[in-house]
Amino acid sequence: MELKTKFYLVDENGEKFMGVGVLWLLEKVGEMGSLRKAAASMSVSYTKAYNMIRRLEEQLGVEVLERRKGGSSRDGASLTPFAVNFVKIYSDFQKEAKECVKIPYEKFSELLIKQMEEYKNG
Repeated sequence: MELKTKFYLVDENGEKFMGVGVLWLLEKVGEMGSLRKAAASMSVSYTKAYNMIRRLEEQLGVEVLERRKGGSSRDGASLTPFAVNFVKIYSDFQKEAKECVKIPYEKFSELLIKQMEEYKNG
């Protein structure tokens, strides 16, 4: 048995706008220099990826992508300086938060195993 944790930032209505999927998308845009290419590499439609980024920018009130238009491919994007820092602090937050749940989970797990053994041995 293991514990899986997921953290999301939600708006005032409880709607998710930031989670690990958006984090991965931002990281891929940073690597690939294109939202379209990043979306394709994650098997996500461009429209879905665009909406994920748009929603994040709306909620934060800050642009996270510098979009480039024109040229033969008509695409291209890079992370804004804000987004570069945001990716780092969000990633660090997730790692630290996941570490924090290990001790309570170990305690829970030990108590559960003990209870299961007592129940089985009856």
